[in-house]
Amino acid sequence: MNSTKKDIHDIRAWATVRDTSIEIAEAIFELANHDEVLAEQIWSEGSDEVLKRAFAKTNADKLFWGEQTIERKNI
Repeated sequence: MNSTKKDIHDIRAWATVRDTSIEIAEAIFELANHDEVLAEQIWSEGSDEVLKRAFAKTNADKLFWGEQTIERKNI
């Protein structure tokens, strides 16, 4: 993914507003092909593919998706 600094900043801001880990936000936008409407839908509905991609981006054992804490061992 060739994100610009503005794209990265926008995704970070989007994640912050939703109390969501940046890795999850990045994975959502990748799956949504950077379509914010589709990203919002994916964020609302959830996605196993997002979780796989998000944990592949980090060594963290826990990520946050809104009010949920997702543990790597449960993926």
